[in-house]
Amino acid sequence: MPVSSDSSGEAADDVPERPIRRRSRRIRPYALTGGRTAARHQLLVETLISVPRYDPSLSDALMPESRQLYERARVRMSIAELSVGLDLPLGVVRVLISDLASQGAVFVHPTAHAYHHDSTMLERILDGLKRLPV
Repeated sequence: MPVSSDSSGEAADDVPERPIRRRSRRIRPYALTGGRTAARHQLLVETLISVPRYDPSLSDALMPESRQLYERARVRMSIAELSVGLDLPLGVVRVLISDLASQGAVFVHPTAHAYHHDSTMLERILDGLKRLPV
């Protein structure tokens, strides 16, 4: 039995090929953090991060997103700057930076919020401010 064809020359009985679907290059945030949403350290958007001692072998062993954070933190940066600079969600950056801090790869600089409950420190700061020349 002859196969009919349309004006494009394709056989009508042939199944049209489906377009090849490509996977997104962007990985879902929960995949980057292993499903974790909470950081082990208190990391505010203004918290500064730095690398105390750069280790190229550690950098090579990290997953790409953590490696990028580690490399950028060689210059002191805030959590917000890291998030924007790498186009990663803030929550993901917090979890990954917290992991790096737990490994001792990055240093989390204390913020004023860290002294909120330390009345001795607040009193020392107040005394120092009172001693400043006017």
